[in-house]
Amino acid sequence: MSKTVTKTLQATLATPTAGKEQRLQRLLDTYREALHDAFDNRADTMSAVNDVVTPYELPYQAKDALKSYVPKLRSTYNAEELDDEHPLRLVNRAAKFDYSDEREHGFVWQVPQPGRGTNFWIPLRVNPEQESLWFDLLSEDAKAGELRLQRHRTSWELHVTVEYPVEESTDPDNPTYIGFDVGESALITGCALKRDVPRKPMLVSGSRARHLRKEMFTTLRRLQSRDAAEWRVDERFDHYQNALTDIVEKASRQAVEYAQQFENPVIVLEDLSYIRERLDYGKFMNRRLHAWAFARLQGRLEDKATEAGIRVEYVNAAYTSQTCHACGCLGRRGQQAEFVCPHDDCHVSEFQADINAAANIAGRANPWGESVRWEPGRDDSPQDGSACDSATVHQETSPRTGQMTLSVYSD
Repeated sequence: MSKTVTKTLQATLATPTAGKEQRLQRLLDTYREALHDAFDNRADTMSAVNDVVTPYELPYQAKDALKSYVPKLRSTYNAEELDDEHPLRLVNRAAKFDYSDEREHGFVWQVPQPGRGTNFWIPLRVNPEQESLWFDLLSEDAKAGELRLQRHRTSWELHVTVEYPVEESTDPDNPTYIGFDVGESALITGCALKRDVPRKPMLVSGSRARHLRKEMFTTLRRLQSRDAAEWRVDERFDHYQNALTDIVEKASRQAVEYAQQFENPVIVLEDLSYIRERLDYGKFMNRRLHAWAFARLQGRLEDKATEAGIRVEYVNAAYTSQTCHACGCLGRRGQQAEFVCPHDDCHVSEFQADINAAANIAGRANPWGESVRWEPGRDDSPQDGSACDSATVHQETSPRTGQMTLSVYSD
C-alpha cells in the first residue's frame, strides 16, 4: 500500500535580465496591492475577493490563489493586519516546467503573466537533493500544489508544494526499535535496541549549531543596538537560519541512514509537544534551549523516515535522561553527559547520558502500538539544566567487575 506525502521544493531563479526582473517585480507588486485591497475590504468569500481583484492586471493563476487565500486570513489565521512582504501565490496551473540537459540550468519555469502570449521562461537552480522530485513533476508522478514566489534583496526564490506517493510503512515482524534523543551538545543521538541491549549508537555533535545560535544572537543584538538598516538585519538572520536549516537536513538524513542499517527498523521519538512549558532551567538556559528547534529536527527526521518507508512512533518524554535503561532506576548525572546508575546489582555503572536517553526512548515503544507510561519514584536530576546537555563519547573499561561503563569526553 502507498500513501501521499506533501513536500515543498525550493529553487532559486537564475539571475534574470533587466526586462524580466521588471516584469517579475511588477507582478509581485500588483499581487500585493490586490491582496491588501481584498483584505481591507473584508472580502470573506471567493466571490467577494473576485469582485475586488478582477480589475488588477494579474494572471488567472494569481487571482485564483487570492480567491482561495484571502477568505482564510481572518477565519483561519485570525489575521488583523497584513505584512508588506507577502510572497506571490499561484495555483498549481502555474506549475509549468521543462528540462534539458543541454542547458546550463536544466530546469526552467514558465512565469505566468497577464494577457495572452506574455508568459516567459526563466532558468531554475534547484536543490540537488530534490532533483528527483522535480523530474517526478515533469513525468506527473508527483502532483504540484501551490507555488510561492518571493524576492529577497539579491535573489528570487520559488517554492513549489508537491504531493507524491510513498510506500506506507507496515508493522514489521520482530521490529528493531531505534530511539533518537534530540539535545543541545549532542544534536541528535540514536540507539537501537536488540533484546533490550543497546547496539551501535550514533551521535551527531551539536557544537556547530550551538556556535551559530550564539553568534546569531550576538550579531543581531549588535546590529539592532546600532540601528542598522532593516534589510541588513534580515539578511544576517536569513544567513544563520539557512545555515541551521542545512544542519537540520544533514542530521535528519544521517539519522534515517543509521536506522536503515537495522532489520525492520521502527524509529521512536519523544513527544515534545509541550517542551517549552516543561523546560524551566533559568533565563539563560531557557533562552539557549528554546532557541533550538527541537520539534523542527524531529519533524524533518519523521519526513525522511516516511519517505524511506520507516514507521515512526512517539513516546512519553518524562525522565528519559535520568533513568537507567537497564534497570529502570533513577540515577544521577555526575558530569554533564555522564549517567551514573546507583543500583549495585545493575550491570551498568556509568553510561553516556544521551545514549542512555536514546535507549530509554527506544525501550518505551509498546509493541501493541501505544507509548509506555512510566512513573518515577523521585527526581534526582540536576537542577541547573545540565540534564539537557550532552557530548560525544568513547568507551573505557569499568572499574566495577561485571558492569558497563560508557563515559564521555568533551567536544
